[in-house]
This record gives sequence, C-alpha cells and structure tokens, in this order.
Amino acid sequence: MSRDYERRGYPELCRRWRGKGGEIDLIFRNGEGLVFVEVKSSATLEKAARSLSAHQIARLHRSAEEFLGTQPRGTLTEMRFDVALVNRRGEISIIENAIGDI
Repeated sequence: MSRDYERRGYPELCRRWRGKGGEIDLIFRNGEGLVFVEVKSSATLEKAARSLSAHQIARLHRSAEEFLGTQPRGTLTEMRFDVALVNRRGEISIIENAIGDI
C-alpha cells in the first residue's frame, strides 16, 4: 500500500504513528500537506469498509490533531483522510478524502 502512495509521489513519513490520542496507520507527505490513512482489512472490501466506526474516526481525528502539533504549520497544514481497504486476497481499494477534516 505504501508503494502505491509513493508511486504517486507521496513519500511515507510514518507508519503506525502513536500519540496520546491513538494510532495512525500511515502518514504521507503530499507537497506541503499530509495524507492520514486508516487501513481496514476484512474478508471482502465491502466488509472492510463497514468496519470503520465513528469511534475510530474520532480517534483518528484526535491523533491527527496531535500529529499536526509536530508540524511547522500546525493545524494550518493542508490534510486529507484516506481509507485503504484490503481484502483477504490482498486487493486494495483506496478511498481518498473518505473522512471529513478535523
């Protein structure tokens, strides 16, 4: 999955970044901005998509806000939240801007 983002010109900054608010699966640089990625795996891509809960979205937002505190532009940093779905066969579907901003 990281290779897919890197092929598109998004270098990986962190994998499994952990802060007080929780963990962010992947963080990529997108120019001056950031892409936060939540990875969901299940038997099918549909089941993986349904497994993302409101609680997990809130945790991701808290964690991203904490991570932004480490960046020079802080909360002014451009960002987006993607969800990467993975099924049992290893197929990947990336949904860009799947989760609203903080």
